[in-house]
Amino acid sequence: MASASFHAPRGTRDLLPENLLRTLLMEEAAREVARRGGYGEIRPPLFEETKLFSRSLGNQSDVVEKEMFTVLRRGEASEDSWTFRPEGTAGVVRAYIEAGCPASAPFQKWFYMGPMFRYERPQKGRERQFQQFGVEVFGSKSPLLDAEIVDGAMQFFEALGFGPELEARVNTMGDESDRAEWRQSLLSYFEPHLDARCEDCRSRFKRNVFRLLDCKNDACISGNQGAPALTTVMGKEASEHHTAFLMGLERLGRKPKIDGSLVRGLDYYSRTVFEIHYPPLGARSALCGGGRYDGLVELLGGPPTPAIGFAAGFTSTELAMEEMGLPANADVIAAQAAFAPAVYCLAIGEEDREAAFAAAHECRSAGLSTAIDYRNRSAKAQFKEANRLSVPFVFVIGPDEREQGVVLLRDMVNGEEEKIPLDEAVSRLAAEL
Repeated sequence: MASASFHAPRGTRDLLPENLLRTLLMEEAAREVARRGGYGEIRPPLFEETKLFSRSLGNQSDVVEKEMFTVLRRGEASEDSWTFRPEGTAGVVRAYIEAGCPASAPFQKWFYMGPMFRYERPQKGRERQFQQFGVEVFGSKSPLLDAEIVDGAMQFFEALGFGPELEARVNTMGDESDRAEWRQSLLSYFEPHLDARCEDCRSRFKRNVFRLLDCKNDACISGNQGAPALTTVMGKEASEHHTAFLMGLERLGRKPKIDGSLVRGLDYYSRTVFEIHYPPLGARSALCGGGRYDGLVELLGGPPTPAIGFAAGFTSTELAMEEMGLPANADVIAAQAAFAPAVYCLAIGEEDREAAFAAAHECRSAGLSTAIDYRNRSAKAQFKEANRLSVPFVFVIGPDEREQGVVLLRDMVNGEEEKIPLDEAVSRLAAEL
């Protein structure tokens, strides 16, 4: 009787080598944007104390209430638990505080890439394990830094091939005193009409009334038209910060779109909030988001420290790239060539395999990515494999080559061949490639 087969957990998937092209391109683009911006990489643990996320995201947030992967600490009280990170910012803030940065080096520019985990209903564009690229900057209130962050997010998607239709949609959440007054205005405005709102809006009304403003239900959108705006109660300092931020984006050649409905879903945002959209994608145009969270470091046990960041999910970006036909064919070919072996060491007969094996070792020692056959296939089959892998050069080794102490170097692009000593062939290709 055959044993039962195993499957990847629901909401996850295996990224096999042939499916990784877009992921590798996203990682490459992310690292290049971070490098140009002067960001250092940080790699926090994949799981943290549950109370870290309860404190940062809010006990009544959807993430904390319904979407966290949590496990109890073995042999300890039931209220003590660990949670696999549902987002990256809280862990990075915890690391910033624990490393003593607020006292020793308060200004830090960090980036991270890695998996996040949310126990939500899997659907297109939403997975229970997903990868994010994020940046976090600590120690500056400058509105020009806000502009740099938004510009960096735009650069990431531009590097992936998204066109001039990209939009930076921006808003401000003001300061805490502004939000407190605005919250009361919104509660008074929405309460008489709550029965006409959708179920999500009704459940969010007491928990986070700001979320009613970004509801996607058509009837709720209409009901938001007369809602009081934050600008009617926003203080001078926050207002001046927002104006300087917009001017900073203009200096960078960006033309932001003001979106008063943009409030972001997490409780810790203050002042600048933003999302990057690509309108040709229609209802799924949102690509990433972020904003300023000047109170979060203090909330998690550190001193008052201004901070700002953004995160981009790879799953939604991959779907958007697929829908937009990205990357372009020429970029696909170039990327595949970059990841393909540079040399294939081909054995004509069985007695030539050890020589081909030794030649492959010489190539790899010189830094050349090298392929070799381990399945005892014919020379014809090996040539087919080299073509399939788009290998630009093949070292052919047969009885004559072994006797003469050379390899037959074949250029697979133009078909030219020459017999040449192995060390000379390796040196030449190492210099060229």
